[in-house]
Amino acid sequence: MTLTNLVFKSMKKNIKHYYLYFFALIFSVTLCFSFVTIQYNPSVVKALAASGSATAAFESITYVLYFILIFFILYANQLFMKRRSKEIGLYQLIGMTKGLIFRLLLIENVVLFTLAVGIGMVLGFLTSRFFAMILMKLIKNDAIVSLSFSMTAFSKSLIIFALLLVVVMLQIFIMIRKASLLSLFNAAKKADERIKKFSIFHMVMGIIGIGLIAYGYYDSTRLFSVGGATTNNLLINMLLILGSTIIGSYLFFRYSVALIMNLIRKSKKGYLKITDVLGVTTIMHRMKGNASSLTLITVLTGLAVGIMTLSYISYYSSESDARQLSPFDYILLDNKGIEFFDQLVAEGIEYEKTTFQISAVNVKMADLFNLDEKNAGYININQEAVSSVVSLSDYKKINPNAQLEEGETIITSYANVLSELLPLESKKKIQVNTSEKNYSLFIKEVREDEFFLSVLASAGSPVLIVTDELFDEIQKVQKPEITSQIGINLVNEKDRERAETLFKTLRERKAIEYDYQKTYKEYYDENIALNGMTIFVTGFLGLAFLLTTGSILYFKQMGEAEDERESYTILRKIGFSNGEIMRGIYVKQLFNFGMPLVIGILHSYFAVKSGWWLFGSEMATPMIIIIAIYVAMYTVFGILSGMYYKKVVKEAL
Repeated sequence: MTLTNLVFKSMKKNIKHYYLYFFALIFSVTLCFSFVTIQYNPSVVKALAASGSATAAFESITYVLYFILIFFILYANQLFMKRRSKEIGLYQLIGMTKGLIFRLLLIENVVLFTLAVGIGMVLGFLTSRFFAMILMKLIKNDAIVSLSFSMTAFSKSLIIFALLLVVVMLQIFIMIRKASLLSLFNAAKKADERIKKFSIFHMVMGIIGIGLIAYGYYDSTRLFSVGGATTNNLLINMLLILGSTIIGSYLFFRYSVALIMNLIRKSKKGYLKITDVLGVTTIMHRMKGNASSLTLITVLTGLAVGIMTLSYISYYSSESDARQLSPFDYILLDNKGIEFFDQLVAEGIEYEKTTFQISAVNVKMADLFNLDEKNAGYININQEAVSSVVSLSDYKKINPNAQLEEGETIITSYANVLSELLPLESKKKIQVNTSEKNYSLFIKEVREDEFFLSVLASAGSPVLIVTDELFDEIQKVQKPEITSQIGINLVNEKDRERAETLFKTLRERKAIEYDYQKTYKEYYDENIALNGMTIFVTGFLGLAFLLTTGSILYFKQMGEAEDERESYTILRKIGFSNGEIMRGIYVKQLFNFGMPLVIGILHSYFAVKSGWWLFGSEMATPMIIIIAIYVAMYTVFGILSGMYYKKVVKEAL
C-alpha cells in the first residue's frame, strides 16, 4: 500500500472525529478572510476615511482574530492527536518509523488544511459584502456596497494561513518525536491533570475557590466607589479582582465542583441511580481533571460576553448620550446666531423655542457630596465647584409641576459619569457662595432632567434650581461666562436636513460664537459611527471566541464519549435502556456546557456592572441580548454533543 493510499484510508477512518473540526476551521477562515477583505472594500474605506482610528482598529482586530484562530487550531489539533495516539502507536508497532508517520500526518493535514482554507476564503469573499452591509447599516451609512476582491487581503491571509500550517506541523512533529510507544497507547486516557482521592485538603481548596470568586465579585462592586479606589490603587484593585476570579475559577473546577458533587453523592447514602452514576460521579472526576481547559473556556466566555456587552451598551445608548450632550436639537448661547430663527421661518421650518437665563454659584465639594478625609478618596474636599443656577419659572418650562419654597433648591442635570462616582442625596442642607453673600439651601429633590448644553455644567457639576427671587439676587452679583441658553426643537423630522445645513452655515460664518455648539444630530452621528464600528469588530471577536470555546467543549465531549464506550456496553448488557443511560448523560452535558457558561456569564456580569456607566446609559437590555445569543449558541453545541453521545450509546451493544 502506498503512502498516499494510507493517507486517504486514514482520513476516511477518522472522518467522524475530523468533520466538525473541518467545518470549524472553514468557519474560522471565513471569518478572518471576510474581515480582512472588508478593510479593502472601496465603499467601507470611503465611509471610514474620516476616522484614522477606525482603520487602526480594523488592523488591530485582524491580528486578534488571527491569534484566536491559531490558538483554536493548535488546541484542537492537540486534542485530535491525543485521540489518535493509539493509531500512531499501532503504526510504530508494524514497523513504521516516526519520520514516515510524520510524513503521513503531514500529507493528511496539508490536504485537510488546504481544502478548509480554500473553501473558507471563497466563502469569506462571498460573505464579505454581507458583513460590509451590516457595518454600513450599523454606522447608518447609505452607501451602496459592492463585492470587491482585494489582492492585498488575499496575499496577506495566504501568508498567515501558510504560517499557521507550518506551526501545526511543528506541533505534530514535536509531539511524535517526544512520545514513547507506551505513552501513545495511554495518551487518550489522560486528563489535563492526574486525579487524586478527594481529601480534606481538596475540601479546603474548594471552599477557597468559591471564596476567591465571591471576593472578586464583591470587590468589583466597589471598584469605582469614592472609598473603594483611588487613582493610586485602582490598577492594583483591578489586577486583584482579575487574579482572584481566574484563580478562583480554576479552584472551583478543580475542587469546588467535586466537593459539591461529593456532598450530593453522600446525601444519597449509597442509593445511587444510573443518572447519579453517569451524571454526578462523572462530573466530579471529569471536571476536576480538566480544570485548566474549563478555566480557560470560562475566562474566554466571560471576556467575550463582557466586551460585546460594553460595546452594545455604547451603541444602544448613542441616542441618550447625544441627548445628554445636547438636550435640544439646536442650542444658541447668549443670543448669538439668532438670525437662525429668521432662516427657519424663511424656509417654512416649524420649531419650538425654550429660553433659560443662567447664573452661577460656588458649592463646596465636601458639603455637596457629604465627604470627609476618610472617604474622600481622590476628591479634594476643600475644592469648590462652580454650578449653574436657573430660576424656577424657567425650569417650569420643562417641568411644569415643580414647586419650591423659600430656602429650597432642586438639583438636576446630574445624570453623567460623575453621578455614578459621586451620587447626590436629597433632604440635606448645602452652602452656596457668591462674590458678596453666602446662602444656605435645603435640597428638596435630586432629578435627572437634561436641558443644558453639556459645557454649561462646569466639570460635570449639577444645576441648581432656585426661587425666582433668589435667582434675581444672585444674577445681580454673579457674572458667568454664558448668561442665557435658547433651546430649539424641530416640530417635523423631515425638516432636519435643511435645518442642519442652515445651522452649520451660521457656525462656519462665525455667526455662532462658540465652535463647540454642535447639534444633537452631530453628536448622534458621531456616536453611531464610533459605536457602530466598535460593536461590529467586537461582534467578530465574539463569534471567534464563541466558536473556539464551544468547539473545544464539543471536541472534549467527543473524546469522553469514546472513552466511556465500554462502560455503556456493560450498562446495556446488564439491562439498562438507551433512555436511562441518556438521562444521566444529559445531566452531565448540562453541567459540562452550562457550568463554564454560567460562571463565565457571572464573571462578565460583575465586570460590566462595575463600570458599565462609563460606556452608556442602559445596561440591562444589551446584556440580556448578548447573554441570550451566547446561551443559544452553546445550546446548539450541547445538542450536537448529545446527538454524538446518543450515537455512541446506540452502538455500544
